[in-house]
Amino acid sequence: MIEAHGVRLRALARHDLDDLLTAYNDWELRRFLPLLPIPFTHTQAEEYLNDVVPRMFSAGGGFWAIADTGTDQLLGGAGIDRVALERGQAEIGYWTAPDARGRGVATAAVRALSEHAFVSGLSRLELLTHWENTASQRVAFAAGYTREGVRRAALPDRDGNRDDLVAYARLAEDPPGPVERLLPDLPGNELSDGVVTLRPLLPEDSEFYTALHSLPEIVATSVPPIPPSHIEMERRCDRSQAHWLAGNRADMIILDAETGTRAGEIGLYYQDPRTAQAMIGYSMLPAWRGRGYPTRAAQLVALWAFAETGIARLIAGALPENLASQRVLEKAGFKREAYLRGRLPGPDGTRNDDVQFALLAEDVLALISE
Repeated sequence: MIEAHGVRLRALARHDLDDLLTAYNDWELRRFLPLLPIPFTHTQAEEYLNDVVPRMFSAGGGFWAIADTGTDQLLGGAGIDRVALERGQAEIGYWTAPDARGRGVATAAVRALSEHAFVSGLSRLELLTHWENTASQRVAFAAGYTREGVRRAALPDRDGNRDDLVAYARLAEDPPGPVERLLPDLPGNELSDGVVTLRPLLPEDSEFYTALHSLPEIVATSVPPIPPSHIEMERRCDRSQAHWLAGNRADMIILDAETGTRAGEIGLYYQDPRTAQAMIGYSMLPAWRGRGYPTRAAQLVALWAFAETGIARLIAGALPENLASQRVLEKAGFKREAYLRGRLPGPDGTRNDDVQFALLAEDVLALISE
């Protein structure tokens, strides 16, 4: 038995089978465990207890029930699998029952089991999760795991296709966590000045996002200037939170603060953390243009970036003929710095010039004090 960080990891017992059945038939759990049978029956639960778990231990890994330290009730499961002793490496996995989610149970269990694995002689643990499983990714960061990349087509799904998995790892010498994030969550999950509100891009925004980015004038300023497919935009929305957690980009929807209506989008792209420089870009539906919304959105993003992240410099660009976008940036405090010839790909193999603007924290302060 392993008891640490407020949880108890113990052997799976026969009295856990009813709770195991309930958990393994939960839609959210099945969504990210595609190899799990549907439905998961009592017979399969018996097989799991009497065959699958013992085989995991005999292979050098194991499966532990995550139990409440007071009641001993089953809260979830955590396991070590795919052990390669010659390399001192294994894979860690975990799940939590519906009633136990949001309580830090998985993070505590992963910390406890990771420590046990390292004491037992392993040097490296890998953690793989679906792009859309941001709850699992938050556990990985909180438990001291570093995002390393993406395993393409790493897991078969229920439809005969294969899913990419986001790969995390923790080494024995790594600190226990949490891993510092480059782009933290928005305070209260939104930014607002009372006129516009910004909130994270979500999977349910895919129809709006596709329509917005299919507008000819927005396609013309995209890189490359090609109309996006609905599948591409759907994937962008599905994976937006994973990119935010990874510190790559923070995509947000611009809402009318009074009605909550989607008016546009704005994104921050942290393309160069070593120099603490990030880029912003924005798009608005035609019906909402001319109201100053993108200027307000750019100011909100800038204030958040300079106050809550390590970003020291924001940049943005506009086509020379896009005077409206240049005015947005100037009103938001950005200073014109350069005219870059042929910087961006244009339609039919042409190249577009780019007018570059930049914003520093002191520029925002000067704007506010005016």
